[in-house]
Amino acid sequence: MKYILDTHTHTIASGHAYSTIDEMAKTAADRKLELLGITEHAPMMLGSCGEIYFSNLKVMPREKFGIKLLFGVELNIMDYQGTVDLPERLLKQMDICIASMHTPCVPYGTLEQNMGAFVGAMKNPYVNVIGHPDDGKYPVDYEALVLAAKEHHKLLEVNNNSLLPHSFRENVRENDITMLEFCKKHQVPVIVGSDAHYIDYVGKHQEAYSIFEEINFPEHLVANADMDLFLSFLNKK
Repeated sequence: MKYILDTHTHTIASGHAYSTIDEMAKTAADRKLELLGITEHAPMMLGSCGEIYFSNLKVMPREKFGIKLLFGVELNIMDYQGTVDLPERLLKQMDICIASMHTPCVPYGTLEQNMGAFVGAMKNPYVNVIGHPDDGKYPVDYEALVLAAKEHHKLLEVNNNSLLPHSFRENVRENDITMLEFCKKHQVPVIVGSDAHYIDYVGKHQEAYSIFEEINFPEHLVANADMDLFLSFLNKK
């Protein structure tokens, strides 16, 4: 299976990442990707860029070093209703929007609260991907999450960074397997994101792919291998 895109990466603009846009794009090109998503943390993440950064992304080229670039955002889910931290006027300008739960922005909730947060974010028409729904510190009902993603036409992310030994998230591998089994059952596509904060991690999805092989996850449900499938989840192509 050939994987041609990485949709979740961060540059120095996010405040706790360590490479530039050009460095990330060049690395992606060297690794034979066809598309790279630059998705900086939204403003409520400590140290990240403000709204003015996102308002000016229109000046950025959508192709460098021979690969397509998407400029978007990793939104912070701010409450258990799924509110995110960019206004609609900016959301509609983004090439891709990932919505995630981060502890600086929303406390660990109950299963019911966390489900309300994720499903509320899915109802936002500008959200394309639910980021790293794998952290056992934010428990969810994975079958209900998968069915909600199917209903609202959102991609669920398998976050490779969550699976690395240095990850602070809990029970990630077990949670990913549970989620993926329900995705197989209900035929719901997923997207693998490197969540790279440095060039070494761009396009590095091996931990996620090993789980796919282990559980025989079908290729046709992996958006990284099918550009048309991936683009079908974006608001604009």
